[in-house]
Amino acid sequence: MTRLIEQLTKLPGIGEKTAARLAFHVLRADRQYAQALADALVAVKDETRLCSLCFALTESDPCPICTDPQRSAETICVVEEPADLLAVERADGFRGRYHVLHGTLAPLEGIGPDELKIQPLLARLGGQEVREVILATNPTAEGEATALYLAKLLKPLGIRVTRIAHGIPVGGDLEYADVMTVGRALEGRREM
Repeated sequence: MTRLIEQLTKLPGIGEKTAARLAFHVLRADRQYAQALADALVAVKDETRLCSLCFALTESDPCPICTDPQRSAETICVVEEPADLLAVERADGFRGRYHVLHGTLAPLEGIGPDELKIQPLLARLGGQEVREVILATNPTAEGEATALYLAKLLKPLGIRVTRIAHGIPVGGDLEYADVMTVGRALEGRREM
């Protein structure tokens, strides 16, 4: 149990109490469940790789999104991480393709353009009929810097470059929103 709890605490966001609760859950479950969990953990390491086109996580290369004929190749949504791609997919409103950067520009941490999947994006844009690139990086200092850098690179290519809107979340209260969020919400307003 101690070994299992120790390993579970290495997962992001899992403290010792949560790790202990998970370990006891596995202990109480039948052997089949524990084996299925172990198999799934090993399989994700053995079978998951990056798509050679969009750099999303996939079991097949190219990934199902890149090979889906129902998705538009004219629009590419650029995201920071594979988890961001999943968030956009869950919204179920985007029917284009993706490009995953695997990070953001962070000069203080030694992360420049060469550490991200920017060159493959540029190569991809040169070989396809892409009309729009949506920059869907997070509204952090690094995400904004990355979006600005990409916009400067892409605009001379004659491709429409757009940025996702930022603002007040559904169900949020203006009085509790920070100044930056309210400002972005006002900038991103649209006609009704």
